[in-house]
Amino acid sequence: MEFLTISLLNGLSYGLLLFMLSSGLTLILSMMGVLNFAHASFYMVGAYVAYSVSRLVGFWPGLLLGPLVAGALGALFERYSLRRVHKFGHVPELLITFGLSYVILELVQLIWGRTAVEFLPPEVLRGPAFTLINSSLDGMHWVWGAAPAAACQAADAAVRVVCSPFPATRGFMMLVALAMLVALWLLLTRTRIGLVIQSALTHPEMVEALGHNVPRVLMLVFGAGSALAGLAGVIGGSTFVTEPSMAATVGPVIFVVVVVGGMGSLAGAFLASLLIGIVQTFAVALDYSIGSVLLGLGVAVSPEWAGSTLLKLTLSQVAPILPYLFLVLILIFRPKGLLGTREG
Repeated sequence: MEFLTISLLNGLSYGLLLFMLSSGLTLILSMMGVLNFAHASFYMVGAYVAYSVSRLVGFWPGLLLGPLVAGALGALFERYSLRRVHKFGHVPELLITFGLSYVILELVQLIWGRTAVEFLPPEVLRGPAFTLINSSLDGMHWVWGAAPAAACQAADAAVRVVCSPFPATRGFMMLVALAMLVALWLLLTRTRIGLVIQSALTHPEMVEALGHNVPRVLMLVFGAGSALAGLAGVIGGSTFVTEPSMAATVGPVIFVVVVVGGMGSLAGAFLASLLIGIVQTFAVALDYSIGSVLLGLGVAVSPEWAGSTLLKLTLSQVAPILPYLFLVLILIFRPKGLLGTREG
């Protein structure tokens, strides 16, 4: 039972990290109609800037400055580069953001090097948030923080005790992602700023007539989306690893999240992030072969396929391609995504 609980929590935390990344991309896509290929690069910028700041003044100022720098860079890029090609259509937009991702990658390697850096979380987040204790005698319960050593040792050889700590960094990641979801929902649906932002894409002439600067609004939207990616980078970089390949690792997955959830749907991105995070985490944790899973589901396997290499693969080995298989199925059976309102 503790395996199921911890794996579910790990899947939720990873899914919420994907949502933190995909929310900014979804915001830019829904408000501007721009599919930003450099979005994961701003995730990397936030992590590296926060790493440098944390070495000087600590983690918490880095948590603030990392997203601000990423957002400022995103706004400047929209103002002086993306805006100039916006009128030519989607292909130039894709190409210029694709080129920006390579420019950022080379700059990161030039400034911080090609190897991973040691970006540590603050002292308060380095231990477990809580520990699940599963005893064959007393059942399962949990304690805040690290469990006492005596609680994880059985007094009797016949009693089995398993202690499973849940890292505080993952708990912090979940809290920040949920706070981001609530803040974005309130901003877009309950404030005048959200009304102006949503109207700037669909009715720009009317918004201009009401005295609002539509290009400035779109620049701020792009900057805000980049800042959200930078925030995810600070938390993801300190939780997992900060290295030049971190953008390439998560970049393709967040596009899968956006398409599976529905193009431009914030709720769809949230649902798709959780689904992909949970499925991928459980697939990595389970060490069953595909053949044994099919037999467990009652699927008959022909003799010529019984000894094939494909059926000998374990779920953990195929876990990296599961999001893309999910994407293919969504595009076949529901092209508009889980909660999307338009196809394509």
